[in-house]
Amino acid sequence: MRSNLFDEANLETQSPDRWAIQHHKMLKVTLGEPVLAAKGSMVAFQGDVEFQHKSAGSLGKMIRRAVTSEDTPLMTVAGRGEVFFADRAKDVFLVELEGDGLSVNGLNLLAFDATLDYDVHRVKGAGMLSGGMFNTLIQGTGKVALSSDGQPVILDCSQVPTAVDINAAVCWSANLQPTIRSSMNMRSMLRGGTGEAFQYLFHGPGFVVVQPSEDAPSEATNGTSGSGGKGLIGDLLGG
Repeated sequence: MRSNLFDEANLETQSPDRWAIQHHKMLKVTLGEPVLAAKGSMVAFQGDVEFQHKSAGSLGKMIRRAVTSEDTPLMTVAGRGEVFFADRAKDVFLVELEGDGLSVNGLNLLAFDATLDYDVHRVKGAGMLSGGMFNTLIQGTGKVALSSDGQPVILDCSQVPTAVDINAAVCWSANLQPTIRSSMNMRSMLRGGTGEAFQYLFHGPGFVVVQPSEDAPSEATNGTSGSGGKGLIGDLLGG
């Protein structure tokens, strides 16, 4: 049998690294220590691997998940073997945290080391009209895998204020505290709006990663396939 399907570029990546980019749209993790991943993001695995619902943990985290839109349903992936993760053919990137942190849009969070600390934080100035913006702050030492819907651009926020569509922001420096900027006005609303109602506004030492797509929560399927989410009730029951 012959086909360009069997080209070397499509063969499994052989890497000594525990976290490896299989290709730019797929992540390969060799299990030892468990990892946390977005539910539904596993596309294949080899070996003895188990997937379990990850509860929110503390009561504070459960309450925040219950009232925020930044509820990224997670699963614990443990065992021995190799697991492949992807999200709707998005580009995949690895970030190595070295005792520092990263703020991540939950829709772009693919997987991370279970030893890392994470929590949900509310963006300053976010109200009901803006959807109550929240992000996931990940801190510690370990790997984080992110997805981007297309090749991203990294913007320096230290020189001038930088505004980013809330659905186009992939992640940003943990020290940055974005606020919500509104472009709405009555005249524009009466004429049908511009489609550019709210943005994150960044200013200070640090960066923001922007994808060339506005991946709205209603369009996202990450975390809704596979084993599915149990929500707050599942968190309260711890499974």
